[in-house]
Amino acid sequence: MLDIMQNTHPKLQFTHQLPYGAVLDDGGVQFVVFSRSANEMRLFLYDDVNDLEPAHIVTFDPNKNRWGDIWSVYIPGVKAGQLYHFQASGPNAPSQGMRFQSQTRLIDPYARALAGTFQTSNDGIVRPPKCVVVDDRFDWEGDRHLRRCISESVIYEMHVKGFTKHPSSGVEHPGTYLGVIEKIPYLQSLGVTAVELMPIHEFPIHSPDGSKLERPNYWGYDSMAFFAPHRGYAADQTPGAQVREFKQMVKALHEAGIEVILDVVFNHTSEGNENGPVLSFKGLENSVYYMLEPDKRHYKNYSGCGNTVNGNHPIVREMIFHCLRHWVHNYHVDGFRFDLASILSRDRNGHLVPNPPLVEMIGEDPLLADTKIIAEAWDAAGAYQVGSFGDDRWAEWNGRYRDDIRAYWRGDGGMRGALATRLAGSADLYQPGGRPPCNSINFITSHDGFTLSDLVSYRDKHNLANGENNRDGDNNNFSENFGVEGPTDQPIIDALRLRQIKNMVATLMLSQGVPMIVAGDEFRRTQNGNNNAYCQDNEISWLNWDLAKDNSDLIHFCRSLIQFRRSQPTVRREQFLSGVPDSKDGWADVSWYSPMGTAIQWHEGDHPLSCLFAAPQPADDPQGVGRDVLLMINSSNQGCKFMLPAIAKSKTWRLFVDTAAEAPNDIFENLDGPEMSKSHSHTLPSKSLVVYVAEQD
Repeated sequence: MLDIMQNTHPKLQFTHQLPYGAVLDDGGVQFVVFSRSANEMRLFLYDDVNDLEPAHIVTFDPNKNRWGDIWSVYIPGVKAGQLYHFQASGPNAPSQGMRFQSQTRLIDPYARALAGTFQTSNDGIVRPPKCVVVDDRFDWEGDRHLRRCISESVIYEMHVKGFTKHPSSGVEHPGTYLGVIEKIPYLQSLGVTAVELMPIHEFPIHSPDGSKLERPNYWGYDSMAFFAPHRGYAADQTPGAQVREFKQMVKALHEAGIEVILDVVFNHTSEGNENGPVLSFKGLENSVYYMLEPDKRHYKNYSGCGNTVNGNHPIVREMIFHCLRHWVHNYHVDGFRFDLASILSRDRNGHLVPNPPLVEMIGEDPLLADTKIIAEAWDAAGAYQVGSFGDDRWAEWNGRYRDDIRAYWRGDGGMRGALATRLAGSADLYQPGGRPPCNSINFITSHDGFTLSDLVSYRDKHNLANGENNRDGDNNNFSENFGVEGPTDQPIIDALRLRQIKNMVATLMLSQGVPMIVAGDEFRRTQNGNNNAYCQDNEISWLNWDLAKDNSDLIHFCRSLIQFRRSQPTVRREQFLSGVPDSKDGWADVSWYSPMGTAIQWHEGDHPLSCLFAAPQPADDPQGVGRDVLLMINSSNQGCKFMLPAIAKSKTWRLFVDTAAEAPNDIFENLDGPEMSKSHSHTLPSKSLVVYVAEQD
């Protein structure tokens, strides 16, 4: 029988206040939690995940089990798999920012796993999922972070469940971490170097009253326990099994040469605003964990989700650091993408500040030095810091790249200069701060918005299935349907849509910076025009792998471009292009031309242009594999004849990409395409792109 007597043996006495949570050793578990204002603390221990009532209740002795604002008790005999909650009593005084509820059971902020779901007692009190004591031992077999240079990365954004949940995935464990492992050969064949996983921190599966959520948070941007991998993605539903399975997935991805980047949500939690449930942070120290309005009753809402995590409070900052280190050193993840990261730049009053402590400390932390850190450099309250977030340690989702590339290929006027700037690495955003091109994470689509296929098939969003009367989702998509809204049986329109997809994929893969693609875009995944599918845990969001069979030629096109990018330092330079001679042939590293092959006049015309990327000098390309790359680009509605610039006529040029051609002549992966015509010209139809690569001397 479990001995729940507090052990007073000197060897087992609590001697330090860190780490927090449930700390397992061979003799039992130390339970540690922070609360400054609580006057009582209790620990509930359960025998089974379905139990409404605990088998044991341990009351913390404030004279023996409190050290400053830290409550800690050692319980001998407790083993891995033990289920528990905390319960804190204190002032329930919203006008003072305190929301203690003495009957509410609380999730440990440092819980390493959760089990079960919400339950409601006979007296109507909600019980959140139970915390699990975890044994973190795992045989990594020498696994380490891959430490790939970010400039060499090709990022693949994906949803763990949605990647394999569809029946067409053909995996044994659909919708799980193990399902991802089964699809690793596909990821390897595509050539991506990193997967960026949409949130895998614990988030609610059901509503706090135990019912099925009317609009489930499929995406997972509703964190409930930052240290715990989501139990819903585990094949084995034994409490704590998700810890093992997540580690198995990371280990297998590393063995395949693929890094793992986590999308982390430190800007808000699932506790919502003043009308939301008390699940964890509110019931322990509400005014520390959240930004409150001056009246203390209401929550500042820079996240658009009801509350805002008080990230620059020292206690919360410490928690976030512990969390990042936990995922890096316990789970071997290779980096993080910070959702609505501008909130991390706000002080405790919500003001944007220069050199915010949390942002600076993440960038400088020596234990995170091997990781990639990527900011979504805006928030829901109007902050927009693309190009200025943090220092050169921070990369950013480049929202300007997304919008400018979409607008150019749609045919908007006046976008030629913007296209050139984005192709060249967005020096306007990053060079003034001394940051390199790889600080720009280039993307055209992400989980948030249209898929690439929908971007060229719908002019308007179609979000009625979300239950919000189509009010949700962005109205500014820079999308076009080319005459038919949605699916079409007209071959001419479908061919143009496919060409536009190829145009944008080629632009993305040949731009300086770091490309990110979204899972399924390489085989025309569709959400039926839904540009905000956050609540669609169904076939709207799940990847239909039958489309991969139907669009195998497009997969080959994407795969070949990824292969080219990874082999070519010419299109992934680590320093900004200068426009002055620095190549082995004395050419400028980049030069821009009109369709006539003459120096471009930026004020003349809107659409067609040529770009010549010269192979880098031996110092930047010691293996000498770099090729000169010539792009001819036409987003207008008319055909256009392009002439080879005079400076390039001494070279032999072979066709690499022709987005207007049908497969297999749309791309020549071995760089053995036809030579440029003797007239040194190429006529492009409307909305198309060609790429020539010079033969090596």
